[in-house]
Amino acid sequence: MGKENLVSNNPLRALGLEKEDSDNGHRVGLVMARAGLGKTAILVQIAMDSMLRNNKVLHVAIGEGVEKTSNWYTDILNLMNQEQAIDNFQDVVDEVMTSRMIMTFKENSFSAATLEERMTDLAQQGVFKADCLVVDGFDFTDANSAAALNELKGFMDKNELKMIWFSAVSHRDDDRVSENGIPAPCHEVDAIFDTVLLISPEENSMKLKTLKCSAACSVDAGKSLLLDPATMLIKKA
Repeated sequence: MGKENLVSNNPLRALGLEKEDSDNGHRVGLVMARAGLGKTAILVQIAMDSMLRNNKVLHVAIGEGVEKTSNWYTDILNLMNQEQAIDNFQDVVDEVMTSRMIMTFKENSFSAATLEERMTDLAQQGVFKADCLVVDGFDFTDANSAAALNELKGFMDKNELKMIWFSAVSHRDDDRVSENGIPAPCHEVDAIFDTVLLISPEENSMKLKTLKCSAACSVDAGKSLLLDPATMLIKKA
C-alpha cells in the first residue's frame, strides 16, 4: 500500500475533507474531548490526511514544544504503517514531512495577530506558505476567544486557506451546551465551526461523534466513527 492508497482508504473520507481541495473548500473544524483523551492524535490524523493530498499544513502548538508535537506525527505514521504495511514507507515519510511546519507559542503569548504576522513573513520569504492550519491548545475560556476566532476566520478567507482545525477541552462537570449540542467552553462560538467532533469513551469502545457537520460532510450529525482505544487511530467502517 502506497501513498495513494493511504488517501483513498483513509476513514476520514467519511467526513468529506478532500472537498477542501476544491476552489470553494473552506472549513473551520473543532475536535473536543476531556483532557487526555486524544485530541492531538485526531488533529494529527486530519493534518496527515491533508498532507497526503499534497497540501501544506502549519501545525500551531500552544503550550507544547516542537519535539513533542513532531513525535505525534512520527508515532501516527508508524502506527499506520503497522496496520497497513505502507510501500516505500520511509520515502512516504520523507515526502509527507516536507509539507508540514510546526510553530509553537507559549500559552500566554498566542494571538491571531501574531500568528498572522509570522505566517505572512514565512510566505513572503518563500519559506512556507500554508494551505491548512491546525491549532492545538487554543484557549476557548479566554474572554477574547470569539474575537480571536473571527480574526483567524478572516485571515483564512483573505489567504485562501482550505481549512483550520482547533482542539478544545470539555469538562464532565460543565453541562452547558449550545442549541446544536456543542458543549462548553465552545457553546457560545459554535456558529463559527462547520464541523465539530467529540471524542466519547463508552463502555466497550471509543467513538468520534459528529456533533455538527456542514453540507460537505458524508457523515450526518449524530453519527460516529470508531477509534482504536490503544492507538487513537480512526477505524475504517
